[in-house]
Amino acid sequence: MRWWRQILPILAIIVLLLFARQIYPYTTPLNNVKIDGFEIEKVASGLGGPTCIEWASSEELLICDRDGDRILLMNVSNDFDYEVIIDGLNNPHDVHLDGDVLFVSEAGKLSRYNISSNWQVDEKVVLIDDVPVGNHQTNGINAMPNGTLIWHSGSTCNVCFEDDLRNGALLWVDGQTGDHGILASGVRNSFDGVWVDSMGYLFTDNGRDWDGDHPPEEVNLLIPGADYGWPNDEPDDPVPSGTIGPIAKWAPHTSMNGIDVRPENSSLPGLSISAGHTVYASVYGSWNTLLPQGHEIVRIDFTPVFDEAGNFSGWDSDETRIATQLGTPLPLRFSPSGDLYYATFGGGGTLNRFVQI
Repeated sequence: MRWWRQILPILAIIVLLLFARQIYPYTTPLNNVKIDGFEIEKVASGLGGPTCIEWASSEELLICDRDGDRILLMNVSNDFDYEVIIDGLNNPHDVHLDGDVLFVSEAGKLSRYNISSNWQVDEKVVLIDDVPVGNHQTNGINAMPNGTLIWHSGSTCNVCFEDDLRNGALLWVDGQTGDHGILASGVRNSFDGVWVDSMGYLFTDNGRDWDGDHPPEEVNLLIPGADYGWPNDEPDDPVPSGTIGPIAKWAPHTSMNGIDVRPENSSLPGLSISAGHTVYASVYGSWNTLLPQGHEIVRIDFTPVFDEAGNFSGWDSDETRIATQLGTPLPLRFSPSGDLYYATFGGGGTLNRFVQI
């Protein structure tokens, strides 16, 4: 039994390290900002499990609380006070406000509410309610400039061929009738997207687990009707023939999620419109790595590429960490005044913003 006495301390250390690995993302964030002249300010807490933040006006912020199955309306000018405007939902993940109509994405369901000027909410109108849910669910709901909705629909598994082709895809949706179809396929788990003028619709996508350094987390440029590779993207064939590869990449298995384009009025660094486009994205962090990774916000600069004849041929990307050790950042949005806000999903749910010092 002497060998047990020798191995028990080693096992105890391993167990403690594993325990520390699991709780690390949910401990008090260190908020290490890598931009001179900026710091992170926590402006609200107790938000449950925030999965979306969307600006309704310069003073009003909508927040999805997945843990509380509710939508919150926050008044940022009134000490970030908030009220519940919709409850009784099932894992709400995003909202999209179009005038006086609010679209809400839940697990497998997309609904519409009419909203009055004082935020009275009319009866729920269900547009779609039969998208399968498994490992992932339906996430972001955004819109193209023509008003067509883009609904992000996650896969039911890690790697499989879906019975319902609406899983692992981006869907187009008619917001009036609920008619919908597949806009892009091969998209395993896309959390969010953003329309960038003169560039198009950019969306994040998180790839399969348990394949080592394959694949990287992705930012993709939407091409209607295209296939983005999953589940055929093997480590030795990451972009199968006939599929579309990413235009920006990040560390594998770190879960790149929220994304927004930097506006011209933001004081945070970024490219001018004449030089290209800058987006910021949240990286939640992963359980599928030995050491903690992610828990950060990333700046991505896109610059146009031209061939020898001077014709546009694509986009080059440059990715930079701008803040690390943030806990579990998930939704991210620039405010109308150009400030960058993000919410952490763990730790009771906090709302944070970058401020100049």
